[in-house]
Amino acid sequence: MNTDEKTAAELLSGDVRQATEDIAAADLSSEEACETFRVRFLGQRSGIVTGLFKRMKKLPQEARPAAGKSLNALRKLATDRLKAGRKALKAAPKLAEVDLTLPGRRAVPAGSVHPITQTLADITGIFRRMGFTVADGPEIEDDWHNFTALNFPPDHPARDMQDTLFLEAPESSSGGIMLRTHTSPVQIRAMAAGNPPFRLIAPGRVYRNETITYKSYCLFHQVEGLVVDEGVTMADLKHVLFTFARAYFSEDVRLRFRPSFFPFTEPSAELDIWWDLPEKPGEGRWMEILGSGMVDPNVLDAVGIDSEKYTGYAFGMGVERPAMLQYGIEDIRLFYENDVRFLAQF
Repeated sequence: MNTDEKTAAELLSGDVRQATEDIAAADLSSEEACETFRVRFLGQRSGIVTGLFKRMKKLPQEARPAAGKSLNALRKLATDRLKAGRKALKAAPKLAEVDLTLPGRRAVPAGSVHPITQTLADITGIFRRMGFTVADGPEIEDDWHNFTALNFPPDHPARDMQDTLFLEAPESSSGGIMLRTHTSPVQIRAMAAGNPPFRLIAPGRVYRNETITYKSYCLFHQVEGLVVDEGVTMADLKHVLFTFARAYFSEDVRLRFRPSFFPFTEPSAELDIWWDLPEKPGEGRWMEILGSGMVDPNVLDAVGIDSEKYTGYAFGMGVERPAMLQYGIEDIRLFYENDVRFLAQF
């Protein structure tokens, strides 16, 4: 291949690349545009593709097969592009077929994630990153899983019908069937079905026989956690809870760990955070966000775990309160009224 033949081959190759780009970018939005495209690229006399085929005779014999293949592909590209453009024009409604006096269609409003669902996902995600698995269980429970195995004495006020929504009375042969009052029964079921170590959280709905007000509701959500292993201490519990609080609220959150009492933990404690009052700069108040403690040995013994060998800690928090704090909501009832005006804000 001499210099002139090599230059001709290079020029042809460059023109094919340019034609390919021009075909892809061509306007085919009207019949006139389609006809202009046909004449420009596929015209028998002055079409670009036709002209490129005529230049093949200047190429050396050995370069012509590759050039011919390239030009055939270019012609097919132009032909297919023209067919697709004309097909799209035929499928499009004609202006005369459209009643311009009709009102426009309103777009379907986009949905959003409910603030409770979002808060639950945020809390669960933090504990997942700390190595906790997620466990689930039934919302209808029996007395043993909901109370007895958790070390509630027979005369505990939580067993009263004034506090618990019973489906079968406590005096029945079953000892009472109820809507669970906490997600702790999930922990009991997990421990009874397996062997230590356990490191899990149990998120879900719970029910209480509460008077409905702006700050209390008969339905709410909890996330409870459980860790059982050899050598688990109160220091481990504090570390996990402080890590969670800083991850969820902020790194500079003020925390207070104070003694409390729960039937299923001993010792027990509550975790409070300091919440600044926006309407009173420089002022604030302590707010309880969760209860916790070391798992009572009676609970471990109830599910067949050796309390001399294993120790553990548990904690539980409501979801509604963090959501109300995060989104500035003052009435818990708003979460459950399905008011689109409220939900559209999230």
